[in-house]
Amino acid sequence: MAKHITSFDFPELKVINGKYRIISKLGGGWEGEVYKVEEISTGIIRAAKFFLPIRNKKNINARRYANKLHKLRSCSILIQYFTQETMLFKDEKITYLISDYVEGETLTVFLKNFRGNKLPPYQALHLLHALVRGLETIHAFREYHGDLHSDNVIIQRYGLGFKVRILDLFHWGTPKSQDFKDDLVDVIRLFYDVLGGQKTYKDMPPEVKEIVCGLKKSLITARFKNMSQLRIHLENLAWSVYK
Repeated sequence: MAKHITSFDFPELKVINGKYRIISKLGGGWEGEVYKVEEISTGIIRAAKFFLPIRNKKNINARRYANKLHKLRSCSILIQYFTQETMLFKDEKITYLISDYVEGETLTVFLKNFRGNKLPPYQALHLLHALVRGLETIHAFREYHGDLHSDNVIIQRYGLGFKVRILDLFHWGTPKSQDFKDDLVDVIRLFYDVLGGQKTYKDMPPEVKEIVCGLKKSLITARFKNMSQLRIHLENLAWSVYK
């Protein structure tokens, strides 16, 4: 029975439908599991998200997720969806989505390269700006992310700035005004965490505190009405001299 399938745990080198070879498992969650795969005919590396049948009744969730990614295909901060396919697993029909494979590491892992697992304020500001610009493009389509945290942010390149991707956007229901506000608060909370959280916040420069607003949602949403206002604020900051 489909309800008994709680995981896939595909081994390395397993071939799916004669088309894809499993390289490694990238992660798992409520909906299913994500794998790094090789497209056998081309050697191109892709990502494959396999939906647990109990979480994808009548293929509703896979279809919604694919449609949302397709709608937002011009948003470079998101992965690029390619195709939906099916396979048999324990006599059950399983849907999986093939998408772009994103090089890089999660923000959680990336921060371990830095002393105290945190970024200095100016670098954290650059990261915040990259995320805000990406989320702004999603909001322009009247869509939202809905699940922003450090394990959903992929750092692809680090130099003068950051190139980031975000994964696993929420895809149920019609967006409400509160959803966009929640994205705004979540990205500022992520900025706060990247700076070291409560243990470092009191020593942060005033420019940072003006953005974080003590993590009080009412203050954040009163100061920044939307993601565009936050972006404009970041791009026009006048920084004071501090150690």
